[in-house]
Amino acid sequence: MKIAVVTNTELKEELLAQGLSNDVQVEWLTEVTPVPDADCYIDLLFKVEEQRIDKLINLQPALVIVNSVTGTQEELPLNFIRINAWPTFLKRTLLEASGIDVILKEKTEKLFQNFNKKVEWVPDIPGFITPRVICMIINEAYFTLEEEVSSKPEIDTAMKLGTNYPYGPFEWSEKIGLKNVYDLLINLAQTNSRYEPSALLKKEYLLT
Repeated sequence: MKIAVVTNTELKEELLAQGLSNDVQVEWLTEVTPVPDADCYIDLLFKVEEQRIDKLINLQPALVIVNSVTGTQEELPLNFIRINAWPTFLKRTLLEASGIDVILKEKTEKLFQNFNKKVEWVPDIPGFITPRVICMIINEAYFTLEEEVSSKPEIDTAMKLGTNYPYGPFEWSEKIGLKNVYDLLINLAQTNSRYEPSALLKKEYLLT
């Protein structure tokens, strides 16, 4: 099997966190580029842009898997597979994904077995499951900071000690990218006001 992966150094390391099967050949790319005889393209740097989607469509019938967390399948061709590959999430053994075609879902499961990862199929909703929860925690931390209850370092430390999370909410927001956090919260807030970003989070996002 030959897999083409569009990625940066950080996400490449996370994808390989559990190792790689000897039976697979991986071509590491920085842009969407045709790779002869590639069975699959994984675009970890994917953006919902018409030009990029067209490039990926032209690579089919190879399996196309994209890192698309904020939106849903409605923004993508039906034969694309969505995964949660935000920074820090991809290094887990469990990979959140969404898709429609049963055959493509089976191919996706077999594909990620080469990376020693198990695919967990979740509903086709913005943010999957884990990013929704983490972004809400980050948002609540910003509300707490607004109220001057504590400082960023103290809140991060308290959350790590109290919940055994690998990162505090502010550390996590930096690793995920505040733009990703803000964009997901805004998307979710369209149907549920409890996701409305805090004023301080919005302010910091606009300053980045």
